[in-house]
Amino acid sequence: EAIDHATSNTEILSIPDPETLANVLTSGVQSTINDPRLKISYEPNYVPAVAPQMPPLPPEQLIAVIQRSIKLDILDGNIGYLRIDHILGEDVAEKIGPLLLDLVWNKILLTSALIFDLRYTSTGDMSGVPFIVSYFTEAEPLIHIDSVYDRPSDTTKELWSLPMLLGERYGTGKPLIILTSKSTKGIAEDVAYSLKNLKRATIVGERTAGGSIQIDKLKVGDTDFYLSVPSAKSISP
Repeated sequence: EAIDHATSNTEILSIPDPETLANVLTSGVQSTINDPRLKISYEPNYVPAVAPQMPPLPPEQLIAVIQRSIKLDILDGNIGYLRIDHILGEDVAEKIGPLLLDLVWNKILLTSALIFDLRYTSTGDMSGVPFIVSYFTEAEPLIHIDSVYDRPSDTTKELWSLPMLLGERYGTGKPLIILTSKSTKGIAEDVAYSLKNLKRATIVGERTAGGSIQIDKLKVGDTDFYLSVPSAKSISP
């Protein structure tokens, strides 16, 4: 019924300003489907985003990259504080793994408890989820952490904990607190939920953003309008 009603409502197509039309269309779609991630935009100069590749960098530049994206502190009572603003993918983490161990992880290992700050984490790579979760679980038995359903290919990929890691695990015996906010989004939400669901972490903070782990932008016909639509979802085992 909603589709029939929208199809018959052609008056809005006479709106001359394309950006205003996009906003009106977005409001109409969201009033029916009630999903804020679903948006229509007008972008005459849109260029599809390309996933950034880690170029070969000298050690001093790699150190600077790590220090910009990761904040580490040791608080009173030997409590570690770790803030990560981007969830690294497994391939990137492997490339800079030795530096991560020296600059960050080996210092965290010595703490008695850890505050893991994901309040500002809005981007990341899905392959980083099992990578991070595995450091807070045991090597055996392997754990089915999550599954990801990809709508375009109609396939589901299972994410399992990793039996082998670079460096030592933090283990399951020390307290882990995860901080969240309304800016915690997408992959970071998956990390937080997985560790909470495994009863490995306590979540402290605000309700998270509810962002998708993947959003595709589809061109609407032969126009400069685009539809942003979630194209993958996380399925807890």
